[in-house]
Amino acid sequence: MIIIDCLTLWLSNVMHSERDLNKEVSKLTASIKRVKKSVRLFVVSNEVGMGIVPENAMARAFRDHAGTLNQRVAGAADEVYLMASGIPVKIKG
Repeated sequence: MIIIDCLTLWLSNVMHSERDLNKEVSKLTASIKRVKKSVRLFVVSNEVGMGIVPENAMARAFRDHAGTLNQRVAGAADEVYLMASGIPVKIKG
């Protein structure tokens, strides 16, 4: 079993290192698809798009990129759960 915690911290590091975000996300999702064939994989992320719209541009960009990242990782996953008040809500699989 592998646990990746947390995608939003990973995203923050990629954004601040000024690497090509699309390329890095593509590499990550390809790795997830490859690894999940041989081992149980859990990926944890924060939901950042259900609240208010951030006032500053960097926070808005982070929110938007986190949403895209979560969508792409969810697309590579067999199952996806949203945790709400400690209750897992299955949204895929």
